[in-house]
Amino acid sequence: MTWRDQQLPADHPPVKSGAIGVLLVNLGTPDAAEPGAVKRYLAEFLSDRRVVEIPPIAWQPILRGIILNTRPKKSAHAYRQVWTDAGSPLAVITRQQAEAMQARLGNEVHVDWAMRYGTPSIPDRLQALKNSGCERILLAPLYPQYSGATTATVVDKAADCLRTMRWQPALRTLPPYHDDPAYIDALASDLSKQLDALDFEPEVLLLSFHGMPERTLHLGDPYHCHCQKTSRLLQEKLHRPGLKFRTTFQSRFGRAKWLEPATDTVLAEEAKAGTKRLAIAAPGFSADCLETLEELAIQGREQFTEAGGEQFAALSCLNASDPGLAMLETLLRRELSGWISA
Repeated sequence: MTWRDQQLPADHPPVKSGAIGVLLVNLGTPDAAEPGAVKRYLAEFLSDRRVVEIPPIAWQPILRGIILNTRPKKSAHAYRQVWTDAGSPLAVITRQQAEAMQARLGNEVHVDWAMRYGTPSIPDRLQALKNSGCERILLAPLYPQYSGATTATVVDKAADCLRTMRWQPALRTLPPYHDDPAYIDALASDLSKQLDALDFEPEVLLLSFHGMPERTLHLGDPYHCHCQKTSRLLQEKLHRPGLKFRTTFQSRFGRAKWLEPATDTVLAEEAKAGTKRLAIAAPGFSADCLETLEELAIQGREQFTEAGGEQFAALSCLNASDPGLAMLETLLRRELSGWISA
């Protein structure tokens, strides 16, 4: 019961109010590593107008008639390579991050988590926070680099949910943090520890970010610039003379031209050029997922070694590491300023 409840008349129905909420949001994942679940997930993901900017009248027949009849089986096989007893790695790690933030922020804040695509959904968790009395909610998309296809679509979905509420909570949104010192410091600390623990010394460190169609850059999306700045600041902070850094973009899809250079192309290119020892990190991902655990760690290794490389390491994301959690707490407390005590 809050102080507001205590001032209500005795015959007033119970009302939960006055609480503060935080909703951590990541991209999404199917509920199971099987074709049916993957098909449902891809149908939602690839129907988002911000993700695929082709007019629906042209795109939906391709999606429904071809992609959703061919891709789910292949993707389900990939998910099975990384699935855990607790479920999807992305969901497991995001839940761990939320639980850790609840412990760090204390009872003054209700911390929950959601996925933009799949479950738990943003509308369900926003409503749950409102039902628990949260009148002020910090929406925290866990995307360091802003893109219309990531951060913006999270805000879109939250707005759709608010549109259905008679009593709306006040909403704040965590800004992109691609160049925030707390983020760069956390990355440098965590990656340095992982690099030092390797049983070989890499000649090259690839910094692989999720790809986007090149047209998004020309249309004004700052994502490419954010990735490049993160890469530059991280290289400066790591300060490893003799280590060659390259910034690349992964997960190309379809026939359109995507941001370059492509991660898979560079892996083969480096090996063919004589690089024998290579490590790869994915600083744009807040948690390990299919794109890091399968596309980079498994496929990436094969691409590098088949082209002549010898030693390969895929470094973990920040996940629920101490540097990652300390960074996230710093960002959340900053955005909660004025809502919670210092």
